[in-house]
Amino acid sequence: MAGKEFAGVFPYLVSPVDSQGAVKEDVLKKLVAHLIQSGVHGLTPLGSTGEFAYLTWEQRKRVVEVVVDSAGGRVPVVAGVAHTSVREAVRQAKEMEAIGADGILAIMDSYFPVPAEGVVSYFRSIAEAVSCPVVLYTNPSFSSTNLSLEAIEALAAVPNIRYLKDASANTGNLLTIMNRVRDKIKVFSASAHIPLFVMMMGGVGWMSGPACVIPRQSVKLYDLSRKRRWEEALELQKSLWNINRIFQKYALAACIKGCLELQGFPVGAPIPPQQPLTGAALQEVEKVLKELGAL
Repeated sequence: MAGKEFAGVFPYLVSPVDSQGAVKEDVLKKLVAHLIQSGVHGLTPLGSTGEFAYLTWEQRKRVVEVVVDSAGGRVPVVAGVAHTSVREAVRQAKEMEAIGADGILAIMDSYFPVPAEGVVSYFRSIAEAVSCPVVLYTNPSFSSTNLSLEAIEALAAVPNIRYLKDASANTGNLLTIMNRVRDKIKVFSASAHIPLFVMMMGGVGWMSGPACVIPRQSVKLYDLSRKRRWEEALELQKSLWNINRIFQKYALAACIKGCLELQGFPVGAPIPPQQPLTGAALQEVEKVLKELGAL
């Protein structure tokens, strides 16, 4: 699917890992099948919800192998690649493409500050190492390295850097980016209160953790947006905000794994030192799921 266009709802998959560190392959396969049956347009393992920062390389690789095999070409798989060094990120990207990933979600880990030219070099090096489409990922809430407008403009000149997943929720900044790069880079939004608005501005969909938990509702919102049925879409967007509000209140991976456990997917706890949801927090999440018809 190297030349395939990406658009629609791409859930950020959780990474189910047992207490011994083994990937829980059966539950991951079950989740992939459920999401595809629910109508999602693609799958994104090793995004933020996939806890990539807590996984070893072997765990990351196995997660993507299972997802690619389970998807079986029915929907594109865009695999997350992240590291602090260019060399290792390039190696990972090549491996992910060889496994069968249809695209790369490029994430920049950092410890020391990286100057602008280093940021551009990191993402360009990943893109030039593979032939598949690359999605730039910027998430200022979790990463100290943010993609500036100038960096995005420079990277838009790389032929296979074709998408941007922006998790800032800053619609003004997104409009500026869209005006500058035009059709060179298409935008996926985050999943909080803005998917509808990003679609109205010309976005192509969203990559999100909550879509793992509310796939049918997410697909419905996308379909309404594509049909320009804005009033109906807005009402649905308002109702879906409740689950994003809960995910903002509590830890993201813990919330989504807790939701999936309630839905019958034994994905396990978030990877330590993260902690699972318990008690009143879990009850609050359960209540929201019931209100949205997701339980």
